[in-house]
Amino acid sequence: MRHALARRLIRPALAALAGGMLLTGAPALAAGAPAQAAKPKGTLGPFGYRGVKLGMTAAQARATGKIRREASQGQCSAWDYRTRQTSRNGPDVLVSRRYGVAAILVDQRVRTPRGIGIGSTRKQLRRAYPDVRRAESGFLYAPAPRNREAHYVFVLSDRRITQLGLILNEQDCAN
Repeated sequence: MRHALARRLIRPALAALAGGMLLTGAPALAAGAPAQAAKPKGTLGPFGYRGVKLGMTAAQARATGKIRREASQGQCSAWDYRTRQTSRNGPDVLVSRRYGVAAILVDQRVRTPRGIGIGSTRKQLRRAYPDVRRAESGFLYAPAPRNREAHYVFVLSDRRITQLGLILNEQDCAN
């Protein structure tokens, strides 16, 4: 039941990621960008990244001083990290009026606590997250350890991860 619910709720988010667009209409990752060109710079934990946590209200997220608002569309707003130095286009954080911080998307220098990041292979992903599942859209997701409210989303191309995010199971930002 839980996996069926997760698949139903993340399908819109995955569809947005699949098209390479999130709110801004910009490609989520430039084609041919180096997979692991830079030294790792952080960990996308099961609750958030760089002080911004899933479920925070827009005011709470803004109060961290780490992000700035870039755009709004319907129920959601797009935010970027203030010290952003990335080749990934598109927002870093999606904030829902109803659910708060709903999604956090990261660049190639960020890893999950189990060492998975952009450029990791499908085989490495399956070893680190044996419970990874394929959504109907074809992309992969795995429950975020210790956080029943969220899951990691992995977009693959040519058997390598090209996009990585942490998304609330229940959210309305990527519709």
